[in-house]
Amino acid sequence: MDTPNPSVIPLHPQVTPVVSFLEALKFWLRLGFISFGGPAGQIAIMHRELVEEKRWISEGRFLHALNYCMLLPGPEAQQLATYIGWLMHRTWGGVVAGALFVLPSLFILIGLSWIYVAFGGVPWVAGMLYGIKPAVAALVLQAVHRMGSKTLKKPSVAPVLWMISAISFIAVALLNVPFPWVVLGAALTGWLGQRLVPRQFASAGGHGSARAHAGTHRPALIDDDTPTPAHARFKKSRLAKVLAVGALLWLLPMSVLMAWQGWSGAVTQMGWFFTKAALLTFGGAYAVLPYVYQGAVEHFGWLSGLQMMDGLALGETTPGPLIMVVAFVGFVGGWSRQVLGPDALFLGAALAAVVVTWFTFLPSFLFILAGGPVVESTHGKLQFTAPLTAITAAVVGVIASLALFFIVHVAYRAGAEGSFVSKIDFGALILTTLAALALLRYKLGVVTVIAVCALAGLALRLAGLG
Repeated sequence: MDTPNPSVIPLHPQVTPVVSFLEALKFWLRLGFISFGGPAGQIAIMHRELVEEKRWISEGRFLHALNYCMLLPGPEAQQLATYIGWLMHRTWGGVVAGALFVLPSLFILIGLSWIYVAFGGVPWVAGMLYGIKPAVAALVLQAVHRMGSKTLKKPSVAPVLWMISAISFIAVALLNVPFPWVVLGAALTGWLGQRLVPRQFASAGGHGSARAHAGTHRPALIDDDTPTPAHARFKKSRLAKVLAVGALLWLLPMSVLMAWQGWSGAVTQMGWFFTKAALLTFGGAYAVLPYVYQGAVEHFGWLSGLQMMDGLALGETTPGPLIMVVAFVGFVGGWSRQVLGPDALFLGAALAAVVVTWFTFLPSFLFILAGGPVVESTHGKLQFTAPLTAITAAVVGVIASLALFFIVHVAYRAGAEGSFVSKIDFGALILTTLAALALLRYKLGVVTVIAVCALAGLALRLAGLG
């Protein structure tokens, strides 16, 4: 594979490349520790830092990559980080960006999972999670605002995109249509739309905003009109090499597990099950979780349903993709099955968590490193970008439905008795409103908002008000 390039290749004639591999590495490491808020919040962080502040990549190139990642199974935010890292600094840039997006969360979750299984319960999590949930709801609202303002123009200018977004919202929020069908419907609409009303898709906010704001923003290092770097051009030989290395990286650990435990061993089955989860599930963490619950809890019995819920709570309190809850599943499963014996419970559980994480995320790297050159070759071609623009418009509606889902669950006390008004959690609603104001109106940092909300939630719980 390629070796890391110490600096960004010459990309834009008006910009001197100044982003070294080390500078990018520092950013990806910091992102791994601050990427709270699920995929919507994580994408919002990358957009703000990479597109608006650092100007490492333009709006159009960012959304073009995001659209591709939305089509893939697996965590789209982690795949987007991998894509941008690869585009800037070749294969090792993508590997470093994607790995650092995951590793901090993995280590934190292993530590929290050990506290959970060794000492029984995590009473402080409930209070902090009570405050974090309103913050997450506000982050999703911020993502709707950011992505909608960039992708959707005025309804009179691009009514088809608004229609796609509205129909997607209704399909997910009210009709429970599976996410893959929403993506497929949007892609087909975009393909037809570029033939019937091409101007609406060619002038979509996401793909034209960089030029529209050329007078107010300095050019990006990877701009809309930047030629595709040499390493990002499609070559059959490179594709074959990536696929061969990927197959080897899957076969070697799986062969070791089979030689050690056999096919029916707990860790071997974890590797195979989470490979299927990575390949067969679309729509992000919330689409994957029912599949993981069905397999890990009901079929294999690696943990109980209540433990799975506790794992979700822990996953919400850590940075990184929410699907990192699989590390908790692996840890608890490895602990309960004593995969290294009763005298090495922690080491066995940590090993299971690492194995599960490896097999869950390996396909995501391969999707980007193998498919990235194909995607780059389609940049600016309406036949390809129109369906992706339509998918982005659909995603705005899907994220809006997620925001509604969070707000309803934050505001409504499940299982509470009494009138409808008495079931409303006004404290959580106030926290959600304040967090949204802090993010949208006062532009406070994500970490600051989450930390303050977590402490406020803990204080409310301790005072008996939450």
